[in-house]
Amino acid sequence: MKEEIINLLKSTNREGMNKVIEFMENNDFFTAPASTRFHGATEGGLAEHSYKVYEILKHKVENCVKEIQVPEESIIITGLLHDICKTNYYKTDYRNAKNSFGEWEKVPYYTIDDTIPYGHGEKSVMMLTEYIKLTNEEKYSIRWHMGFSEPKENYAPLGLAFKKYPLALLLHEADLEASYFYNT
Repeated sequence: MKEEIINLLKSTNREGMNKVIEFMENNDFFTAPASTRFHGATEGGLAEHSYKVYEILKHKVENCVKEIQVPEESIIITGLLHDICKTNYYKTDYRNAKNSFGEWEKVPYYTIDDTIPYGHGEKSVMMLTEYIKLTNEEKYSIRWHMGFSEPKENYAPLGLAFKKYPLALLLHEADLEASYFYNT
């Protein structure tokens, strides 16, 4: 899957994409979980989740009830990189738990170590723009991909972003589907 993700990102021919790929390879993007205990809470879960979001998003754009024009490179970038903020975000820790024999043992679990507390979608946009130029549609799509799990104070700008940029709504839906239908 790592090779497929890298090939897709390279296919965008976006200036600076090699720097994004280098960042991903030099950090834990390909080994990190996607969450601590929900979707993709396993080693490599972030890459698996990101790839599934890309696949679902591509299908949604191609089969949207409203005809929309979204460049393939935008589908690749938003689908695969919407959660790049989770790179270097999770750490493994240990806690005591009883095993099947009723004996206590140390077991690993994921915990959060947020060294760059800048939000979620906005953090991914910030991280990516250090390396590549994003279109406005890509910025808004990544920023608002969490949809209505945002605080209710953000619902008005979220709704405006969904109306202005259909890709933002489709990315949110693809993220939910990957998380709940595929548990990635």
